[in-house]
Amino acid sequence: PLSLLEQALDNVRPIVEVKSRRVGGATYQVPVEVRAVRRNTLAMRWVIDASRKRGEKSMARRLAGELMDAAESRGAAVKKREDVHRMAEANKAFAHYRW
Repeated sequence: PLSLLEQALDNVRPIVEVKSRRVGGATYQVPVEVRAVRRNTLAMRWVIDASRKRGEKSMARRLAGELMDAAESRGAAVKKREDVHRMAEANKAFAHYRW
């Protein structure tokens, strides 16, 4: 069970994210690397948020289902990570605005 949790969180942890940066009059979504503590925090937050949106009766079953899905690289939390990575990839032209 502990290895399943670790695998699930590994599959949800983001490597990069975008942060808004204002340059002149424009706001750019600048991709930045995510620090280790924030990676874990985001992964756990996304798993819990995805669990809340599931259809099972109890929160325990929802969380268990989402963790099992995440361990197999599917589910809403993994999709959230892929969306964040896709956003960073799309905006990598603005990476030179990093601070």
